[in-house]
Amino acid sequence: MQLRMEALAVNRREDTTECAQGMHNVDLVHTNPKSALGLLSLAALSLLSPGGEAQKPKQPEGYALVWSDEFNGKNGSQPDPSKWTYDIGGSGWGNHELEYYTNRRENARIENGNLVIAARQEPYKAPDGADFDYTSARLKTQGLFSHAYGRFEARIKLPAGQGLWPAFWMLGDNFGSAGWPKCGEIDIMENVGKEPGINHGSLHGPSSTNATSDLTATITLPAGQALSNDFHVYAIEWEPDAIRFYLDANLYATFAAAQWPPGAMASRRHLDLRSSILSHPECRCRRGLARFTG
Repeated sequence: MQLRMEALAVNRREDTTECAQGMHNVDLVHTNPKSALGLLSLAALSLLSPGGEAQKPKQPEGYALVWSDEFNGKNGSQPDPSKWTYDIGGSGWGNHELEYYTNRRENARIENGNLVIAARQEPYKAPDGADFDYTSARLKTQGLFSHAYGRFEARIKLPAGQGLWPAFWMLGDNFGSAGWPKCGEIDIMENVGKEPGINHGSLHGPSSTNATSDLTATITLPAGQALSNDFHVYAIEWEPDAIRFYLDANLYATFAAAQWPPGAMASRRHLDLRSSILSHPECRCRRGLARFTG
């Protein structure tokens, strides 16, 4: 299963909304990505329950595959509607995003075994008459698939460009009734375009004293290397007492249940994919490819 994200000539204002301050920062020193400019790929999104290599993910020992999507539909077709639905709108989504999310083939389609999510600079008039300069897509499994505990992974090749904000993440199934942040959020991959070599892995949830409770870790490729240069496997292993975050074979963070409000991460989660356009200057994003296996 592969997902490709595209973004062309996206311009943004400077924006202060980013990931929460990291509790951990891990620098990778051994990696050898193959250059593939313009290709954003998310490959091999997997959900495995208890019971990779960047270029060819392998099923970890002790897990059994319970859900996946290989995006093997016909070229030009839309993602499998039995597995994916869409968030549609242009309200800013709490992050000052500039795009209007659509369910058009121009923004989400199957292409040569890949799911393409395209963030586009184009004039777009929303159904309510509002005008937008950008479009993109935000796909989710809400109402179709959710799960608690196990290994969730995706093989991803990110886009390049300041202003892009691709993400592979999970929200609680009670999002509709409890809202955010009470539903809880697990961010497996978040990359801010101006940080080409950094991945953010985070937990967000309710707090009795602040707007949210946040635990965040980052992992950084060696100097000069970008996540857009090659495929990488982004994964979590979620157990009742801990969540472990991985980039390829590198375990870069472990958050224990004791660090989190009681029950905040216990509910089932659905998967979300997005290619957002934030407010940063001169974002020019090339084609991208992404694949998830689950």
